[in-house]
Amino acid sequence: MPLQIIRNDITKMDVDVIVNAANSALKMGGGVCGAIFKAAGAKELQAECDSIGGCETGNAVITKGYKLPARHIIHTVGPVWHGGKNDEEKLLRSCYIKSLNLAKEYELESIAFPLISSGIYGYPKGEAFKVAVTAIQDFLLENEMMVYLIVFDKAAVEISEKLYTSIEKYIDDKYVDEKTESREFRLLNEEADIYYSVSAPKMSKASKDKSLEDIVSQLDETFSEMLLRLIDEKEMTDVETYKKANIDRKLFSKIRIDKFYRPRKATALALCIALELNLDQTKDLLGRAGYALSRSSKFDIIVEYFIERGIYNIFEINEALFAFEENLLGV
Repeated sequence: MPLQIIRNDITKMDVDVIVNAANSALKMGGGVCGAIFKAAGAKELQAECDSIGGCETGNAVITKGYKLPARHIIHTVGPVWHGGKNDEEKLLRSCYIKSLNLAKEYELESIAFPLISSGIYGYPKGEAFKVAVTAIQDFLLENEMMVYLIVFDKAAVEISEKLYTSIEKYIDDKYVDEKTESREFRLLNEEADIYYSVSAPKMSKASKDKSLEDIVSQLDETFSEMLLRLIDEKEMTDVETYKKANIDRKLFSKIRIDKFYRPRKATALALCIALELNLDQTKDLLGRAGYALSRSSKFDIIVEYFIERGIYNIFEINEALFAFEENLLGV
């Protein structure tokens, strides 16, 4: 299952387990920790935490969720930032991996993380975000779980100023407003209609007599058929494909089973990225699902920017989409 980066109140997440950025004594603190204790019921949660006794930095323990929508809480202790020279990255990564493995041990299917150590512990938000994403990504390559990373501000998703400026310029060069594009599209269609009426041969009686069934049977391959053919041609497995696309195994199964299945545009584009298709191939596969890349969509233009440059890391693309406050690829 995929990773989703969202803005939300973690105490309101309806998942199997949420993660608390705890202190080593497992006492009610401030910030996210305090909010979780209050929402769960501080007295009951503190009593269970006291019975556990404590938790070392980089480790994780689990309790009930009490009054939360989540059934469980995983408490993990992140490192305090001391300039990055005291194994902070290793310990922070361990927080995510230990939490994910604990959720797996309890057979939990969905988990929501805050950005651990990025508050009063002082870990730089951009660096904390990258550790979180890479740790979760590595776990998901081998495991199935729905993972949410709760991020409150764009500052956490720190793409380089050079990349941001480059994408911004690309958008400025490519972007047209919807009215302009609609007018251009209408003019192109009008020109096509004129050309067709002047130069197209008249339909023969035999063609007119063809049944709808005959016409439909001559359609090109569907999105699903083309996708599965490309997967074979790329010598990729189904698992490799849906994981690289950051989509759910169950959703991929629907696409595989039903040759007429029409995925969401974000899903279709994510599969184009997973297969590392060039721009023409992407447009072709998208077209099979009834979509096109639009110059009036910043989302489309940003994805096109990465495809043109041969950058197919979906998490890197999603970081840029998040920075520009666009929807993300995948599910």
